[in-house]
Amino acid sequence: MPSLVASNRPKLGWVTDANLLGTYLKARRAQVSPEAAGVPLGGLRRVPGLRREEVASLAGLSVDYYARLEQGREQHPSASVLNALARVLHLDPDAQRYLFAIVSSVPKVPVARGGRAVSPNLLELVDEWTDHPTVLLDECHTVVAANHLGRALYGGHPHSDNLARLIFLDDSGRTFFREWPKTASATAAAIRAAATHDPGNAALLALVGELTVRSEEFSTRWAKAEVREKTSGPVLLHHDLVGDLDLHFESMRPNGSPELILKVMRAARGSESADKLAVLGSLTADHGDEVDRQPRSQSSR
Repeated sequence: MPSLVASNRPKLGWVTDANLLGTYLKARRAQVSPEAAGVPLGGLRRVPGLRREEVASLAGLSVDYYARLEQGREQHPSASVLNALARVLHLDPDAQRYLFAIVSSVPKVPVARGGRAVSPNLLELVDEWTDHPTVLLDECHTVVAANHLGRALYGGHPHSDNLARLIFLDDSGRTFFREWPKTASATAAAIRAAATHDPGNAALLALVGELTVRSEEFSTRWAKAEVREKTSGPVLLHHDLVGDLDLHFESMRPNGSPELILKVMRAARGSESADKLAVLGSLTADHGDEVDRQPRSQSSR
């Protein structure tokens, strides 16, 4: 099975780099400023971020050993080495988990797909959140199921069935997401974080390959190698029917379907956005849904 962290992966663009650890280390040290690391500037610098020898010194490694890590000649660093690099490169917990995942020699247990149906009770729960737009996503950001407000919120776009494609491949995404650059960066980081949970996800690998080829904006953000789960935060949208919406989302994984993400959005009680959500629900009540409520076949993704 293709893997986002295996060395014998199919050719789908530069995301399939066999030296994944080295590529990741280079990308992350380029994001750490000398000032943030406490390194004297010391004249002209030809590279962004930290130099290779500076990372080695701060991590307590020899320059030769760290060079072998970046060059792919050393692929089995110890946990203590990884922890030291995570500290020097200012990796947050999500990024540190990804670092360990891409070098781990422990076989990963594949996530089952296609054989487990989404719980009818979970679907009913999603549907009964009538005041809050709610979507059930897989780790490729494909909409598996949604309630009425969730369908109304994202409906009308060519890629309303996949939020990653909506962001990077739909022209309308740039006006729909009022903070598009932040949303785009957060989504690229969340896609990379998904590889930590499920390195055998061939559909995720295919999505990264597609977006890398078709979207320069995605490719640029992917190259930064940021890793961050989407857990909560603001959702600032402009909907063609009701105008600007200021929402907040929380996401969680159902115990019965841990490969899925439940994303619930709400507006502040008594706010203008709350009123607009009610109007949106009324305006779309008698229209066909853009995204069907029934779960999509997980084996087809």
